Amino acid sequence: MSYSREERLALCDLLDATGPEAPTLCAGWLTRDLAAHLVLRERRPDAAAGVLGGPLAWYTDRVQQRLSKRLAYPQLVAAFRDGPPRLSPFALAGVDEKVNTVEYFVHHEDVRRAQPGWEPRDIADGLSQALWRRLASARFFMRKAPVGVELARDADGGPYRVTVRNARPTVTVIGTPAELTMWALGRTSVAHVTFDGTEPAVAKLREWRS
Repeated sequence: MSYSREERLALCDLLDATGPEAPTLCAGWLTRDLAAHLVLRERRPDAAAGVLGGPLAWYTDRVQQRLSKRLAYPQLVAAFRDGPPRLSPFALAGVDEKVNTVEYFVHHEDVRRAQPGWEPRDIADGLSQALWRRLASARFFMRKAPVGVELARDADGGPYRVTVRNARPTVTVIGTPAELTMWALGRTSVAHVTFDGTEPAVAKLREWRS
């Protein structure tokens, strides 16, 4: 089983367990909203273009709200559990693993870490490596950072560092691939990372990413 599939199923189990009104780390979203987002992303390509914002975000939001109202919560979770339709780009061989491993890992943690008393879970070495390989894509999210940013893993397995914003001064953000992924994708309040750099540079980065 692929890591994206494992994270999908684990997320579905958690969505079933928490119910539709549980909090998530996604601003303004309860678990019902997250489930609708996941279904929209795979089954409504016409509306998926606005997922990351931009001029079509209003349409994406409208379709997501309609899905949330039209389908009962168990139906949303079941549709996501079933995976993408046969003709979806996400159904192509290799695409799910490449595109969705980080997506589903982060959303799994969005639900887990929003619950009271959450604890870090053990991450399989293979999943950890997969997350690390994809951290180079954090350059997109770091392109406007006020300082240079280097990500460094604090566990064995190498390579150990990746530059995601080439500028001076540089701040090194240190953590496991899982925690670095959460930090890079904006879940800074729950990401267990440390910083290495000058005090002013670290303060600028933390303020910008807060």
